[in-house]
Amino acid sequence: MGIALFDLDNTLIAGDSDFLWGCFLVERGIVDSDLYARENRRFYDQYKVGELDIYEFLDFQLRPLSEHRVDTLQQWRKHYIEEKITPILLPRAQALIDRHRRQGDTLAVITATNQFITGPIVELYDVPHLLATEAEMLQGQYTGKVSGIPCFQDGKVARLSDWLEKNHYSLQDSWFYSDSHNDLPLLNKVTHPVAVDPDEILERHARNNDWPIISLR
Repeated sequence: MGIALFDLDNTLIAGDSDFLWGCFLVERGIVDSDLYARENRRFYDQYKVGELDIYEFLDFQLRPLSEHRVDTLQQWRKHYIEEKITPILLPRAQALIDRHRRQGDTLAVITATNQFITGPIVELYDVPHLLATEAEMLQGQYTGKVSGIPCFQDGKVARLSDWLEKNHYSLQDSWFYSDSHNDLPLLNKVTHPVAVDPDEILERHARNNDWPIISLR
């Protein structure tokens, strides 16, 4: 019995949940359309080429959470899941998760996208564990700040190491599925790294290291 780890954006879903949340906020008129759309695209482009400053991005991305009541945010999130996420769920991703479930593996999604956005998505795939960037809350309200280490690049390794220790798991027989070269720090830690519909940098690295390359599309 091993552990199966899955990236979320562009791996288990055919899109980026962070970027799509920003698009949803723009389309609903919740944020300044021109400014937010421009910044949302800028950060996404930086992410794709490995130049994202995660703390600058989180200051931008978490700010709307601090400007509205939690119950209002939850209502918006419900519509966001229905409009933006349900259409890009991948049956092959569910089949892959279910295969590991039948093998008795421990299942976890590990993602840089914050838990507010990703929690309901992971539930749709019936994955019991989620490691995600955490948005800080004080007295029942989001502050717009990050809590703890962002679950991004080396931060994914740090967050996972802490989780493994607390739950008495190990990476002795471990899988990690990801599309992004930003996940190379963690891909290099597991015993079975798998590139899923990879970006160009990850695809090249996977081929050079004889890693499996699969598609869930």
